[in-house]
Amino acid sequence: MPRKRVTYSRKANHAARAAHARGEREFKTYDTSAIRPKKSKMPILFVLAVIACIITVVVVSFNTCSTNADNPNLLAEGETVTVEIKDGWMATEVGSVLFDEGVIRNQYDFMDIVNSKNAATSLKPGVYTFVGGTTDEEVVQMLIDGPSSSGNSMTVPEGYTAEQTAATVEEAYGGSIAAADFEQATSDASVYAADYSFLGEANTQSLEGFLFPKTYDLIVDASADDVVRQMLDQYQVEIDTLDFSYPEQQGLTPYEALILASIVEREATDDNRATVASVFYNRLASDRPYLESDATTAYYIGGDPTPEDLQQENPYNTYLNAGLPPTPICSPSLASLQAVCNPEQTDYMYFYFVPNDQGGYDYYFSRTYEEHQQAISNAG
Repeated sequence: MPRKRVTYSRKANHAARAAHARGEREFKTYDTSAIRPKKSKMPILFVLAVIACIITVVVVSFNTCSTNADNPNLLAEGETVTVEIKDGWMATEVGSVLFDEGVIRNQYDFMDIVNSKNAATSLKPGVYTFVGGTTDEEVVQMLIDGPSSSGNSMTVPEGYTAEQTAATVEEAYGGSIAAADFEQATSDASVYAADYSFLGEANTQSLEGFLFPKTYDLIVDASADDVVRQMLDQYQVEIDTLDFSYPEQQGLTPYEALILASIVEREATDDNRATVASVFYNRLASDRPYLESDATTAYYIGGDPTPEDLQQENPYNTYLNAGLPPTPICSPSLASLQAVCNPEQTDYMYFYFVPNDQGGYDYYFSRTYEEHQQAISNAG
């Protein structure tokens, strides 16, 4: 007997519809995860990979375009900018800063020039002044040569006074540090004595003599105090190389040795500093300890002294006052300091000099006053 086929009626009655609905509700609560087909993760991973590639291409393209782009803010012809290149910067960092400051036209070209010169590790740190119209290749060469190549340095010549140094600072810094402000900053050594022990003897005297003559890199946004400290730091470096034993044995303190060195600086030449120093030592040790230096009075009056000036009393007149003047009369060179620390051993008491045909001076050293007078006669 055939099995009876059970189907839903096409015209279901209320009971059938209720049973059907109940079956659907129950079916919805079944856990069918075990029999569901697995979905592949490949499409999602593929899409993510494509997106990552697109982002990478965009970033690389953006960076390439940035480094290849010409600078829209390039300095105008003749316009200047001061830039400080920090120690330890990579060439790419230097290029980025120069681009931002409008110095170079193109970062890619800048690096290409640096690499062609094999100069990636040869770009010198410091403060530079760049002028609009300078080519990228010229900029690279300036960085290789160093800060002084950009004119961004200051030279304090040997034998300059504090007043002359102040004028040099004002000019080098384009007036941002006034000479008067620098002179004020150097007027009292005691202001800096806590940081520089060698200033102790100077008390409240000026910093005359301590502003070491040298070529200095300019300091960005510098104050007068910054420049003073730069010079005092250098003075410390220089005197650390000296042995003050000899002047101390002669009864001179380091400050007094500096005073004597400043006089040697003004009275001697490169090839006779140690001999001139010996004359002054011999005079100081004699029973008539007068240095009789025209240079000390010249410092006081601000020019070459006349015979009448040498008869006028002032603290720096070493014809009328025994011993050393109260302060240095200039900033002596290291060579003059060395001459005072290690003078030639002579019995000379006098010297006289006259200009020669070579643009220098001929010196005549004498042991006695009679010899000195004869030398003057012969030289005349």
